[in-house]
Amino acid sequence: MKAMDFHLPTVIRTGNGIFQKTGDFLKQFVKGNKIFIVTDPGIQALGLAERLQTMLAKENYETEVFNQVKPNPRDYDCKAGGEAAKAFGADIIFALGGGSVIDSAKAIAILHTLGGEPQDYAGRDNVPQQVTPLVVVPTTAGTGAEVTRSSVITDTGKKTKFTIKDVHIAPALAIVDPELTYGLPPHLTASTGMDALVHAIEAYTCKLSNPIAEGLALQGMKHIYPYLREAVYNGDNEEARYNMMIGSTIAGMAFSHADVASVHCMAEAIGGLYDTPHGVANSMFLPYLIEFNAEADLYKHATIARTIGIATTEDSELTAAHRLVEEMKQLAKDISIPAFSSLTEVREEDFDYLAESAFLNGSTPSNARDITKEDYLFLYKKAFAD
Repeated sequence: MKAMDFHLPTVIRTGNGIFQKTGDFLKQFVKGNKIFIVTDPGIQALGLAERLQTMLAKENYETEVFNQVKPNPRDYDCKAGGEAAKAFGADIIFALGGGSVIDSAKAIAILHTLGGEPQDYAGRDNVPQQVTPLVVVPTTAGTGAEVTRSSVITDTGKKTKFTIKDVHIAPALAIVDPELTYGLPPHLTASTGMDALVHAIEAYTCKLSNPIAEGLALQGMKHIYPYLREAVYNGDNEEARYNMMIGSTIAGMAFSHADVASVHCMAEAIGGLYDTPHGVANSMFLPYLIEFNAEADLYKHATIARTIGIATTEDSELTAAHRLVEEMKQLAKDISIPAFSSLTEVREEDFDYLAESAFLNGSTPSNARDITKEDYLFLYKKAFAD
């Protein structure tokens, strides 16, 4: 029996339309009057940041907007955000956006509190104290970052990604409103939805999984998989949007209390080098890692297939695991996730560098099956050739 702990410091408020109650929730759960809003140009163009400012002004909050967040968030933008938050005198860091915004806001909260560079806090448990209170409103159903203790940032000098993992950066409050995803275009719905599904799968199968994380991961799959295609094809389907958002949050809790694994290691390597959208990258490598990992734990991979309804108890574990591989390939095709070989920036001469980068990722030891740099190189080549 292995020891485990479960620490979720985030208060979660969820439901259709609850974004309108943001001011009420802030008064209940977070102290402070000066709110530094972290977002991106797309969210600001939609008017969501202005809508938030208007709501908060009515509650006598003072706000400032920082919108310099890019997909695959950059270290220098986080540094700029920390300096701007300090100049503003922020009491609360407020993230309004997808995973890149939330990860940036976590790093900004660290730098606002402690100074330095984002890289100073890379790895596990390297944030020495509680940071500026963080409130998050996710606008995608994907990363689950609203309930995690992780922040993934791009080191622009090295062209690699690093992860800060510490309970001190977990949000104080998450306001999870599925209605904010209604306008999300199909390609973003697809990539963020696949990201959420990968979180659930890797949380369930990785070596650091535990009974609580496993239960959350399986429940997350039950919300995500049956509704992902519908959410992509019919974005105004309220049931699909609700289940995707709730599933994403549950999957976030699962992997935050276990880990991700080699799908993420491979995805983060190409994200750091090519700036590939994270969910797209995860989708590209998921089937190949399932196939690679299944022999290490055939039961768990068969259980995933049975949980999402593509295999039954009458099927052998080997058959169920094989169906899972094929279904993940088909799902990616059905929702128009591009193939690895279709990315024009990908060069085969980069594969050795990518394999090394993936191998050095902090989540490599968590993979269900022991994996080497040579294995990663083989998997990059296989995904590219398929």
